[in-house]
Amino acid sequence: MKASVIEMFLVLLVTGIHSNKEMTKKIKRPKFTVPQINCDVRAGKIINPEFIVKCPAGCQDPRYHVYGTDIYASYSSVCGAAVHSGVLDNSGGKILVRKVAGQSGYKGSYSNGVQSLSLPRWRESFVISGEPELWKPGSVLLDAGFVPKKELSTQSLEPVSQGDPSCKVDLSFLIDGSASIGKRRFRIQKQFLADVAQALDIGPAGPLMGVVQYGDNPVTQFNLKTHMNSRDLKTAIEKMTQRGGLSNVGRAISFVTQNFFSKSNGNRGSAPNVAVVMVDGWPTDKVEEASRFARESGINIFFITMEGASENEKQYVLEPNFANKAVCRTNGFYLLSVQNWFSLHKTVQPLVKRVCDTDRLACSKTCLNSADIGFIIDGSSSVGTGNFRTVLQFVANLSKEFEISDTDTRIGAVQYTYEQRLEFGFDVYSTKPDVLNAIKRVGYWSGGTSTGAAINYALEQLFKKSKPNKRKLMILITDGRSYDDVRIPATVAHHEGVITYAIGVAWAAQDELEVIATHPARDHAFFVDEFDNLYRVVPKVIQNICTEFNSQPRN
Repeated sequence: MKASVIEMFLVLLVTGIHSNKEMTKKIKRPKFTVPQINCDVRAGKIINPEFIVKCPAGCQDPRYHVYGTDIYASYSSVCGAAVHSGVLDNSGGKILVRKVAGQSGYKGSYSNGVQSLSLPRWRESFVISGEPELWKPGSVLLDAGFVPKKELSTQSLEPVSQGDPSCKVDLSFLIDGSASIGKRRFRIQKQFLADVAQALDIGPAGPLMGVVQYGDNPVTQFNLKTHMNSRDLKTAIEKMTQRGGLSNVGRAISFVTQNFFSKSNGNRGSAPNVAVVMVDGWPTDKVEEASRFARESGINIFFITMEGASENEKQYVLEPNFANKAVCRTNGFYLLSVQNWFSLHKTVQPLVKRVCDTDRLACSKTCLNSADIGFIIDGSSSVGTGNFRTVLQFVANLSKEFEISDTDTRIGAVQYTYEQRLEFGFDVYSTKPDVLNAIKRVGYWSGGTSTGAAINYALEQLFKKSKPNKRKLMILITDGRSYDDVRIPATVAHHEGVITYAIGVAWAAQDELEVIATHPARDHAFFVDEFDNLYRVVPKVIQNICTEFNSQPRN
């Protein structure tokens, strides 16, 4: 009996050992399959702080954008960065990716057949390792965190950026959706927009961006306030579809001038307005006139032209040299010419740098926001109280047309008889309502007519305090001939760069008006026979002020 028990125990012991061996075989560490990703997958699309993936062959292609050297912005292609870093060659393979902190700048370089691009800053970075570190403890395969490309989490590891405050501009892209562009080039154009949106660092404290697509007719894809960060903006860009039709660029520019930069569309007023016009080949309508109105409205127009007309195609171009005629300055700053669509990505950084250089955005200065305007008002006895109020209304009507602030147009006023009185200087009122109220409060003085002395007084008391970067405009209103000489004071004013407009009423002397006025007198001297007709002069004066401003050389 004792032997039987011992035998049974030995049988159970042997069976247990054998069973344990079988169990050990069953729980042997499985062979993990490293997931393969596409060349265009960006590190920022994968939420894991560290992961292992397998890259396919062919990721050396320039369309898979890489930003940085050694440390790459998470907006980069994972596999493109692996090739650039030398961890992989163009045949693909396995890599370990580790997320690190964002950098204040990323330097572009050419390495291993890949040209990486520079980037001012980005919220997250990553580094690449190869086989030696691939299976170290703690490495995470993407089986647990990776999902197909279209389902990748776009959750940011950091708060959404408020935007780059050093690049506070309101930006409109006019993109070519005409039929001639084709689907492939339209996709390249969309990728370019996404890259620009990323590089700009979109946000309410920095640049804002909207898109207008044109073909036969333009349409706003989204305005300045639709998407307030780069991530959402890129998603919206990806969803855009091509409209087709002709390449009516002029119509698109007119549309943007009239509709896009409005407060209801998110225009902030304090930020320069910039329109970047993308043209494949050449426009099918005229752009010069539409562009001129846009510039006069303060819109800084940039042109990016792709694959311009060949010699035998130039006969079809409605306006030869259309881009140079359209931009804000013909100095090369506002025009980027791209030989072929596959080189478009190279203009991302040059364009971003120029758009953000707010000191050079010349078209932000317009005829309505860039002057110090001094009104010299005749308060002599011949005017009378009722007519003097009409003159003040004329001054108010002119002032209403300008954009008034400390940094825009400023208004000052002098009233004169034999003597002179500074009613208010350029630095007293900084809003339009305050200026208009100050004009209303000007009291009628009465006395003689010493226009020459009034010009001298205005030069001393008003225009010597004008800002260096402001245009100086003197608008003098009188109803009679001066008792003193106007020739020398007027010459001094012209010599000091004060553009003088002479408005005569009733008994004013035409020859004296022409002496006071800046040359040519026909553009700067006006006469009306009655005070009640002064209002008719307002649009003409404004038109001439703006025409003169816009006729300045644009080089």
